[in-house]
Amino acid sequence: MQERKAMTSVPINDLAARRWSPRAFDATRGVSAAQQMALIEAARWSPSCFGAEPWRFLVWNRTTDPAGWQQAFDCLSENNRKWCKKVPLLFMSCAGATFEHNGQANRWAQYDTGMAALSLSLEAVAQGLVAHQMGGFDIAKARAAFAIPDDFMPMAMIAVGHQAAADTIEDEETRQKELKARGRKAVAARFYAGRWGHPAG
Repeated sequence: MQERKAMTSVPINDLAARRWSPRAFDATRGVSAAQQMALIEAARWSPSCFGAEPWRFLVWNRTTDPAGWQQAFDCLSENNRKWCKKVPLLFMSCAGATFEHNGQANRWAQYDTGMAALSLSLEAVAQGLVAHQMGGFDIAKARAAFAIPDDFMPMAMIAVGHQAAADTIEDEETRQKELKARGRKAVAARFYAGRWGHPAG
């Protein structure tokens, strides 16, 4: 397996440093019920504006619900289907449009749902798993297949499972993506001190 710890400018916590988005998954190893519940709990306890918890997560386990898992898999883009066929667990995050307590528009819902998805992804690392979030899926198809209400926006599909070696990926282009070096823009290019354009750090 690839240990692809982030090369940070200063030390950061281990879960964040070790989290990455692999495409090589072990088809022979499932995700246990306890692990699945830990992922859900991590997302559930994520912060949100007014404590509104605007997210909804659908989950499909290939072992316990193969038909549902296949429906979710069929919503993925062609490129994601190339490697997701070995993934044991798929999630879909959805963000609600309004606050439940007052019916007003919740402009923070997508932000909060993203935090919940990250919490799930970090818990995957803690559980000895890996997670890969995907924007490449058919929203209309997912809405129809899973009765997602109009006031909830499907945000991402999340593949979760045990990591496998990169050479288990059959598609050459996908395998090269797996092996590509990790990187980020310099701190000064994305983080500003006090006012826009003034580098922080």
